[in-house]
Amino acid sequence: MSESGVPANAAPAAASDAAAAPADETATNKRSPSDFLKAVLGRPVNVRLNSGTDYKGVLACLDGYMNIAMEQTEEYVDGQLKAKYGDCFIRGNNVLYISAARK
Repeated sequence: MSESGVPANAAPAAASDAAAAPADETATNKRSPSDFLKAVLGRPVNVRLNSGTDYKGVLACLDGYMNIAMEQTEEYVDGQLKAKYGDCFIRGNNVLYISAARK
């Protein structure tokens, strides 16, 4: 301990405060995948499969295994419309990604 009563190895308070990011800034910028999926439920999405096939439609529901149910679905292979389905079910292990559809 130094004469001031502060341990000699203690860092100055100002230095540690400057290094820490404000909690409110980082909390507002972070979104989890779960937050994204909740936000797009009932909205148009694009789903790409591992095979490269794309499905565009309205996300009806999904589960913890990423099994997806879609409505008003269109199937695209190599960018070409191949089929239209009223309802579509996609097994989760085939899904490469889900993205919000462009408006």
